[in-house]
Amino acid sequence: MGMMQEFKDFAMKGNVVDLAVGVIVGAAFSKIVDSLVQDIIMPPIGKLIGGLDFANYYLPLNGQAASLSLAEAKKLGAVLAYGNFLTILLNFVILAFIIFQMVRLLQKARKAEPVAVEAPAPTAEDILLLREIRDALKK
Repeated sequence: MGMMQEFKDFAMKGNVVDLAVGVIVGAAFSKIVDSLVQDIIMPPIGKLIGGLDFANYYLPLNGQAASLSLAEAKKLGAVLAYGNFLTILLNFVILAFIIFQMVRLLQKARKAEPVAVEAPAPTAEDILLLREIRDALKK
């Protein structure tokens, strides 16, 4: 078997295809959570803290003015961008919680599936004949 055929067999296995679909859906879902955090959750938090975009909070390490945006401050030297870090950390926590809930629901669904009870094996013909003889003798 050639290497290309082996690769084709590997790539077309159900697990590999399922993994690829999971990665694609996960990437799309990650964008939704990013938007949720950056566009819905963080603006009210930034307003409560001081009115700036929370992702722009940083500590200047190279003498930059604190009034600059994060992008401008990075151009002038090193900064400790703790606001951006906290935003990304919140993204991770939300994603991890949602994935945990999904796995939990899948595990419950697997446990709830009824276990198929196998029908008893058919009784052998000689045993059936012996039972008929027994029943006839009882009568």
